[in-house]
Amino acid sequence: MHVKRLVTGDIDENCYLIWQDQSLLIIDPGADAAVIRQQIERTGASPIAILLTHTHYDHIGAVDDLRDDYQVPVYVNPLEIEWLQHPAFNLSEKFPKDKQVIVRPAEYKLELRDYTLGDMSFKVVPTPGHSIGSVSFIFSDSVVSGDTLFNGSIGRTDLPTGDLKQLFDSIQTQLFTLPDNYSVYPGHGLSTTIGYEKAMNPFFVN
Repeated sequence: MHVKRLVTGDIDENCYLIWQDQSLLIIDPGADAAVIRQQIERTGASPIAILLTHTHYDHIGAVDDLRDDYQVPVYVNPLEIEWLQHPAFNLSEKFPKDKQVIVRPAEYKLELRDYTLGDMSFKVVPTPGHSIGSVSFIFSDSVVSGDTLFNGSIGRTDLPTGDLKQLFDSIQTQLFTLPDNYSVYPGHGLSTTIGYEKAMNPFFVN
């Protein structure tokens, strides 16, 4: 399995291209569709789906462009499915009207289960706390954690539907139960590992 991190938009959001054989997943295409498209072409693989860890504007800005380019479906937690079309929910309402993010409805509601799409297999687990519908995608040796767990930090919980207690519970029950050698690919910043965060993350180390 191959992973490519692309830093997009004004607040350096991480979009991930994850591919194996001829199947490629696009996770959280936040902005800069042309840059993402260029990197996809370099992989030689074909996109099969767009997966969203959550629907804040910085994670969804390039969804429609890439969906149209590759004719692939979008998967999102049903708890946030309406957020795609509402700037007040996806937090882009503060921007000028022409900069607000409005994305067409997703084709599929993510279920909390194992998936096999094309050559790719992964598990969807609930990791609310940063937002009510946040999920993480667990692969054979890694997890895409969205804005739940960062390298040396955790997601913010001061936004609508954020909950610090819920975030701690998500990390401890869904992520810290993974093997220590699992790579963690967060929504912002550099990658890390489960073992490193359990041992060094200041929010969890006494």
